[in-house]
Amino acid sequence: MKKFLFTICMLFLISCKTEQKKITEVASFKGQQVTGVTVTNQGKIFANFPRWRQGVKNSVVQIDKNGAATPYPNKEWNTWRMNTPITDSVFVAIQSVVAFDNFLYVLDTRNPFFKGVQSNPRVFVFDLNTNKVDRIYTLSKDSFHKDSYINDLRIDAKNNKAYFTDSGHAGLLILDLTSGVFKRVLDNHTSTLAETNHLNFDGGIWNNTVHSDGIALDTNKNILYYHSLTGYNLYAISTEILINGSEKEIQENVQFIKKTPAPDGMIVDKSGNLYLADLEKNKIMKLNTTTHKIEVFAEGTKIKWADTFSIYNNELYYTNSRINEVNGPIDALNFTINKISLD
Repeated sequence: MKKFLFTICMLFLISCKTEQKKITEVASFKGQQVTGVTVTNQGKIFANFPRWRQGVKNSVVQIDKNGAATPYPNKEWNTWRMNTPITDSVFVAIQSVVAFDNFLYVLDTRNPFFKGVQSNPRVFVFDLNTNKVDRIYTLSKDSFHKDSYINDLRIDAKNNKAYFTDSGHAGLLILDLTSGVFKRVLDNHTSTLAETNHLNFDGGIWNNTVHSDGIALDTNKNILYYHSLTGYNLYAISTEILINGSEKEIQENVQFIKKTPAPDGMIVDKSGNLYLADLEKNKIMKLNTTTHKIEVFAEGTKIKWADTFSIYNNELYYTNSRINEVNGPIDALNFTINKISLD
């Protein structure tokens, strides 16, 4: 009997392992829906707030060690409001921030309130030593559509490229970081298109159609992973073919990797593990990109639509954007940035 009880207790502890993983809150924002987070090699934390509704206080902030947020690079850059001039010194509708090599890449969709692209989307690159704009990459007319929502990006220093997903009009983009030239690929391709028009949650159905969204780069294997948000298929392609191949060659070399839960953001760690959310089940999953084995990394009430990931000091940072819970005003909702040890 004792042996039986011991076995039951051990099984219970194993089953609760992911629930017991320590999740630490880094910052909280009441009434401000944070989506993006990135952490520099020096531990500086930046976050962004998309302009999906009125009342966005700041588009980009820097977060200190106490969780306090300061407009980045200053208040003036964060003052844009609808029907005011759009210039190259204001943030209009920021969807992603990515820190790389002491630079901060700020992706401006230029599509506020999902009303259509107001001017060519841009990527502002800030030098974190000076907090001044170092470069501005402006998308060419042939690289986006009126209904585009350029969603996220990854920097490929090895090939001097950047890769983007478009979740509004399915497709991927490639940017040459030297010439500033954009190339659009896999436009409305099966692998970039949404697979369904809704997701299922305990609280009800979230109705939306979101195309290519999550993106992750494995720099060791030279593979780019991508995934629609409303979909369950993970795809990948080699960066060599993505950069050098014709559109036909790119389409022919897209690899279906695995059926997965529906995610938002994704990231690959230095060991080649791919982290992605299970939005519908309040989980973060871990996929071994060699064996394709997938397992629960973390789960529970401190995960509410894990939106964007960043890794620093062997910890996974993520945002809780709670998108499926928003059915009206968000003034009373808290949106957080949390972190979890990768060990």
